[in-house]
Amino acid sequence: MTFSLTTQTLTVRGRRLAYADAGGPGTPVLALHGHFGRARAFAALAAALAPEFRVVALEQRGHGLSARDDDVSPDAYVADAAAFVRALGLGPLPVLGHSMGGVVAFRLAAHHPELVRALIVEEGGALNRRPEVAHPVLDVRDWPRRAPTLGELRRQVEARGVPDAGYFLESAVERPDGWGFLFDHADMLRSQEALVGDWWPDWLATDCPALLLHGLDSFVLPTAMAREMARRRPGTALREFPGCGHWLHDDDPAGFAAAVREFLTAW
Repeated sequence: MTFSLTTQTLTVRGRRLAYADAGGPGTPVLALHGHFGRARAFAALAAALAPEFRVVALEQRGHGLSARDDDVSPDAYVADAAAFVRALGLGPLPVLGHSMGGVVAFRLAAHHPELVRALIVEEGGALNRRPEVAHPVLDVRDWPRRAPTLGELRRQVEARGVPDAGYFLESAVERPDGWGFLFDHADMLRSQEALVGDWWPDWLATDCPALLLHGLDSFVLPTAMAREMARRRPGTALREFPGCGHWLHDDDPAGFAAAVREFLTAW
């Protein structure tokens, strides 16, 4: 099965949002990417879950082919997701999110419980601030705006301390004046800064079934915090992935998909 972002767009709350829909008769699952991400990050998962489950991945405002907006607050992302689910008539449904998308997912459940049947949170922490998280914001202000080739864009990003730019290059496109990113650098900085904070009240606000997925080598979600999140919230199962980092869906795609499928078929 293929899963790709084509030309599917929807006007939600006055702005254009792009999304990828795996299609088919399966149970819908909303997927929300993290900062700098795109809907196609969930392509492998969509293929692994089909045909029993239909992954619908939203490109959040300011990301991918969705429209930019001055408001990149966590509340704006949640409001977009809620309006998107209602516009497509998908809820209530399981919601999966990675990193920032994970926080949006459990905040969506907290503020719109009628839309969310279950939660799958990959590397989205209930507390996102120093000193618990050493580097909650990745400063990209000096990242290149254009490069003559995709390889040169990678080289320039990795020269700024990023070990592997592959995740970010999913948002790279070729334009008449060279290769650059779909996201705006300043928007991404402001969005990350807005996510710094204490999200425990929203994490604890619901008791629908939840699966928390954590890479034991993550530099974003501390293991102690992941375990506390599972311990304090009723109905939450924790799956830890040795040898995986923050992007565990890339580090262990088969294990990630298996854990998600097992959870979705258990209730």
